[in-house]
Amino acid sequence: MKCPNNLKNNKTYHMETAAKPIEILLVEDNEGDARLAREALKDSKVLNNLHHVPDGIEAMDFLYHKGRYKDVPRPDLILLDLNLPRKDGREVLAEIKNDDNLKMIPVVVLTISNDEQDILKTYNLHVNCYITKPIDFEQFLKVVHSVEDFWLTIVKLPPNG
Repeated sequence: MKCPNNLKNNKTYHMETAAKPIEILLVEDNEGDARLAREALKDSKVLNNLHHVPDGIEAMDFLYHKGRYKDVPRPDLILLDLNLPRKDGREVLAEIKNDDNLKMIPVVVLTISNDEQDILKTYNLHVNCYITKPIDFEQFLKVVHSVEDFWLTIVKLPPNG
């Protein structure tokens, strides 16, 4: 791959272009928030593929490769809203963390709830991180970039498989 002149000495560019993309599963029923996350991750420093499902049932179908999700990749990271239709995010989290094949996938709760009981319950269910979504557009983008910076550039993710 030919490197643009201004990036020839940039080690990050070379490592990322040679590496496979990070697979991210976004479980979010609010299309506006999903679009913002998509936009924020589109220009990411780290090559990634964002997969979006709108509810907990589809999230589990994605993770278990059921139906239309039979050929999807296993996610390296899950961004999970708590308040989802059909199957609540807390139920999804519990199912993920109780499954030996899924429990190593890091789960970041990204939700509007700042209720102490929600925070306590999700950490008791072994969530990796709990973030309250800001209402403000610019702050939401900052949060997504912070998640990206920490989980995709600093943290060493477990092997996918």
